[in-house]
Amino acid sequence: MQCEWCQSNDTTQTTKEAYWELPDGLKAIQIHNIPSIHCQSCGMNYIEEALVEEIEDHLFLIHTQDLPNSIGYDALMSKPRTLKKNYFRM
Repeated sequence: MQCEWCQSNDTTQTTKEAYWELPDGLKAIQIHNIPSIHCQSCGMNYIEEALVEEIEDHLFLIHTQDLPNSIGYDALMSKPRTLKKNYFRM
């Protein structure tokens, strides 16, 4: 896999944590163990854009009022959706 920042092929799959603002903008949560890419050449550890969109869509489609301040990626993504898709994404 090629690094999106420096185009090096010296990358490994890893995980990271990140803070994510909920769609209503009233709260941010910490998400642990998000699949990510770490580049040995430039040192970047980033979440691929497709996964960022997947997380954002999922947060749009679930009840976020009951989410704890901190949650694991797998636990978040296993929350049942109340809508079929994000109708705001074109």
